[in-house]
Amino acid sequence: MNDALDARGSSVTRISISMPEDLLQELDVMVARRGFESRSQAIGAMINDQLLEHKRQLGEQVMVGTITLLYDRSVKGLQKQLSDLQCHHIDEVISSLHVHLMDKQMLEVVLVQGPATKLQAIADAMSTLRGVITGRLQLMAATIPPVHPLTAAPRTAG
Repeated sequence: MNDALDARGSSVTRISISMPEDLLQELDVMVARRGFESRSQAIGAMINDQLLEHKRQLGEQVMVGTITLLYDRSVKGLQKQLSDLQCHHIDEVISSLHVHLMDKQMLEVVLVQGPATKLQAIADAMSTLRGVITGRLQLMAATIPPVHPLTAAPRTAG
């Protein structure tokens, strides 16, 4: 293995992988279509996605993410239910943004941070409300400064 620096000056390690020719061809097509600079960048992104999914499955790993909802804003009481859920989970909900779309639809993006299992439960509670057309939780490594009680440094009496 050889150490090198990436464009940001971060240390990277060069590795070698083997794969069937047809899989390599599919990878090259995806690299071109998605605009990756290289196979390495594409493979790194895929590995990162899988590592995040693994952490998410671990459960109590504190992560940051978004809950993206598309819903019918004409369904009576739905916006209040969504707001109540956000208030109930005040430790996890950082912020939200909603955009009025055509045909009585609303796009809402909720920024969240907390244990992955809890974030999934919040996303499930929101996504299964009557009037929600689709909902999705997207998680990433926690990068928001500590705002969740589980990430805050212990306080000392002074």
